Amino acid sequence: MTKQQNIPQHIAIIMDGNGRWAMERGQVRTAGHIEGVAALQRVTADCCRLGVKYLTLYAFSTENWNRPDDEVATLMGLVLTHLTEELFDKNHVRMRVIGDRSRLPKEVLEKLEWMEEHTASYDVMTVTLAISYSSRWEITDAVKKIAQEAKQGKLNPEDITEETISEHLDSSFQPDPDLLIRTGGEVRISNYLLWQIAYSEFYFTPVYWPDFNNDELIKAVEYYQTKQRRFGKTEAQVEEEANS
Repeated sequence: MTKQQNIPQHIAIIMDGNGRWAMERGQVRTAGHIEGVAALQRVTADCCRLGVKYLTLYAFSTENWNRPDDEVATLMGLVLTHLTEELFDKNHVRMRVIGDRSRLPKEVLEKLEWMEEHTASYDVMTVTLAISYSSRWEITDAVKKIAQEAKQGKLNPEDITEETISEHLDSSFQPDPDLLIRTGGEVRISNYLLWQIAYSEFYFTPVYWPDFNNDELIKAVEYYQTKQRRFGKTEAQVEEEANS
């Protein structure tokens, strides 16, 4: 049974398996993406009920721009047609976006930025959509920002720390993930939040994203709750701190 006192504050998810889900049912890949949006809506509501404060979803990677044009168009279209304010309003969820916005179609970017502004005052949970995102892009962008500040004399290179890098990441507004979930059976990170997941717990499941429901979410959280997060310390140190 899920322990309510040990719910991960931040869950990051690689939503994988939409295309394979559809093809195994004799449908086109885009049908799986549509079902994937329904799963996104379910999981968002379920995380709210659990008390998760941050949910980051890998919606579209920079590498996904290399997919067939019709599939890319469908994925961008889903943002316009299925990303509605109803879900966020109902659950008082704030929406944020991370990724290379310069590559997004104008109407998609306008919709996303409108949603960010519309939900800015909500504080039950923050849902971050990683769109046109890759971790290498994010880290490279952060390095450029830091280099520019150093060039302008605003930052001394000797003063650059891990915190400096974290503060210049696109995702700097939220804490690092406690739990990373990947659906679809693949066991890799796929260029996702590489800096932020240094001490995250990983949960891989063969369940395709369209089939990921509350029961599967609970399994992932219960797995997380079996782990002792030591951050380099010994088990004895962690237990001593917990009992002090």
